[in-house]
Amino acid sequence: MNAGIGLGLLTSALAMTVIVAVRYLITSGAFALATRRVRPGLYTGLDRQMRGEIGWSLLSAALYGIPAGIVAWGWQAQGWTRIYVDVHAFPLWYLPVSILLYLAVHDTWFYWTHRLMHRPYWFKVAHAVHHDSRPPTAWAAMSFHPWEALTGALVIPALVFLIPIHVGALGTVLAIMTLMGVTNHMGWELFPRWLVHGPAGNWLITATHHHQHHESYRGNYGLYFRFWDRLCRTDLGLGRWPDPADRSPRRRAPAAGGQ
Repeated sequence: MNAGIGLGLLTSALAMTVIVAVRYLITSGAFALATRRVRPGLYTGLDRQMRGEIGWSLLSAALYGIPAGIVAWGWQAQGWTRIYVDVHAFPLWYLPVSILLYLAVHDTWFYWTHRLMHRPYWFKVAHAVHHDSRPPTAWAAMSFHPWEALTGALVIPALVFLIPIHVGALGTVLAIMTLMGVTNHMGWELFPRWLVHGPAGNWLITATHHHQHHESYRGNYGLYFRFWDRLCRTDLGLGRWPDPADRSPRRRAPAAGGQ
């Protein structure tokens, strides 16, 4: 590798790390501020926890940014990837199909790696960091141990080498990933009851579904869809939100994750 290529890769990786970190700070910060206004007092007493969540998340930003930077450089400088710019390169119907395909593959990868992270060994050495957020807050979206962050950081960069996607559709996938990561952890339900408890909510994951995972430390392993949880009988259904007036101590995590 010559010096020019090395410098290009390094610059791209650093730039993407900054972009991921800033995106996290802006998005999680916005929803944390919204929580302060909509659910005042919900994060009372969690200042130390939130500082930890921010620290782990910024470390995760680097682990997400490095492969993303390599992909960005490879796309722009070398044409390595299957990201395309001309919207007419594929039929227009392929735009939403590619988004759903990326989300489905990502959801599948997340479900099975998440279940693995709940095996006793991996829970202890890695996933316990994420479950130290009790209850999770808007800052917990990327609060992962580096080993766990790596499992999430590689899937989308790998897909762009395999499945064609328009640059705008890829941006949509990343926006959905960011939105779901934050809203599923902020401690209250953003989406309306008719969606969460209606037909769409039977298959889409929102905070009410994922919060149940953080309460029980098992089941509800999916990211976007309930498909794998339902197929593998790990779907615990929708959780119940705690009474805001309940100030009882947060329960401790189990010694190891559930199955």
